[in-house]
Formats: sequence, C-alpha cells, structure tokens
Amino acid sequence: MPLYEHVMIARQDLSNAQAEGLVEHFSTVLADNGGKVVDSEYWGVKTMAYKINKNRKGHYAFLRSDAPSDAVQEMERLARLHDDVMRVLTVKVDAHEEGPSAQMQKRDERDTRRERR
Repeated sequence: MPLYEHVMIARQDLSNAQAEGLVEHFSTVLADNGGKVVDSEYWGVKTMAYKINKNRKGHYAFLRSDAPSDAVQEMERLARLHDDVMRVLTVKVDAHEEGPSAQMQKRDERDTRRERR
C-alpha cells in the first residue's frame, strides 16, 4: 500500500486532550477503511504564519500512514467537514523516516547544515 504523511491543524481553543482525540478519530477512520497508522505525533500549539479562520495559533498533529488512496480520501473528506480542523496536508512518500520527525527533534540533533564562511 502507498505511504502517506499527514499534518493537521486544529483550532486553538481546543484542549490538548481534545486535539489528541481528533488524531485518534482520524486514525480510526483510516483503520476502518483498510489502512493503518504507523506513527502519530502531537506537536502542540504553535503560532501560524498567517491567520486561518481568525485564529493565530493552532494545535498541530502529524500522522504517518500506510493506507489505500480511498481511505486517505475519506479521511480528508471528513477532516474538511469537521468544525475543529482548520487545515490538512497529505503528502505521498516513498518511505517513512525512522525516529521522530524534524519538528520533534532538538535543534542540535537536526542541524546538518555546513557552517558559513
């Protein structure tokens, strides 16, 4: 099955438990349609670059899934209809990276750039 990565932004006025509940809800949607969630991360409340629906901040969540395209389309459709979800980004990848995402790594661990001269 194809591999996908999903990033969701939920409204800022939700509690942490409610935001993590959204991740669980969409994980079960994928599972019910023949897919599985390989990994999920809750990134917390972050400031956005621009306002979305009059919100300056949002709860960010990240999912790695192994699911057929029909399951992903159904999850995205339900996320668009859900009042608490502001944005969903889904990207098809060739392989999932091992370990935590770049957002969850410490700055020292992920800094692979060369020094400037």
